[in-house]
Amino acid sequence: MRKYVFALVLAVAFAGLGQAAPAGNSGASVTKSVVQQHGLPDAQIERNIKAKLAKSKMNATEHFTVSVHNGTAVLEGKTNVIQHKGVATRLAKGGGASSVQNNIQVSDAAKAKAAANLSRSKVPAGGPVRAAVVQVPK
Repeated sequence: MRKYVFALVLAVAFAGLGQAAPAGNSGASVTKSVVQQHGLPDAQIERNIKAKLAKSKMNATEHFTVSVHNGTAVLEGKTNVIQHKGVATRLAKGGGASSVQNNIQVSDAAKAKAAANLSRSKVPAGGPVRAAVVQVPK
């Protein structure tokens, strides 16, 4: 069981690394290029993301904060459902963010539930399941 919990922790860590993106340089030229590239200023992107979060099913249970700087959306908050972290990232991208820095914290209860679900899954006869994280080209 320890192997499965360890595998889950690694999978969550890699997923979090794939979602986070470092913020770019600050300055008018960067902001101008982001606005020209996407056609939207930061304030509009922030409004778009907040509207998408408000319309989502997780709105009733989650209260995430959103800020946008130079096209990068920064998400903050806590969740009891591990999948909500990824959903919030996708909604931010859909709202016009060029990148997303996802600082949403997943509760220990959600991590334990995911570990329990993983331990109940069937293990192939050849041994534990092996997984690899692959970057999808944009």
